[in-house]
Amino acid sequence: MFCDRCGTKLAPNANACTSCGRMMVSLMPPKRGIQGHVRLLGILWLAYAALHISPALIIFTFFDQRFFPPDVPPFVFNFFPMIGGLLMLTGVSAAAVGIGLLMRQSWARIAALVVGAMNLIAVPFGTFLGIYTLWALLPAEHEEEYRALSRVA
Repeated sequence: MFCDRCGTKLAPNANACTSCGRMMVSLMPPKRGIQGHVRLLGILWLAYAALHISPALIIFTFFDQRFFPPDVPPFVFNFFPMIGGLLMLTGVSAAAVGIGLLMRQSWARIAALVVGAMNLIAVPFGTFLGIYTLWALLPAEHEEEYRALSRVA
């Protein structure tokens, strides 16, 4: 690399020319870390949790025997609590991942990767969130950076 003012050869990591003092401007943008991605993922996981916990609470509250006509088959009374339970389980696991990521807990990265991989089949929001989680947290260099973030927090 050479100075564009005086032509002096510069060291690869030089910030200024040693001859004329001109400041060097890097053409490459600075490398951004995963800190912003971790925060956004935490918020998205909490929103995803709310999308599952809210209907689960509605199902638990309103879908019992008194709201159905008397000739409803008996399996229906077991079907709605099962759906509500699955929604609640999904919502609670998503909330735990979101809170863990926002608090930068050491276990939250692995939990987010597991829950994100499991949510890939939940089209469209779970798929998007799973892909984004895997993209942001899976690479090895991001693992090291997340470990450093979790030690600081």
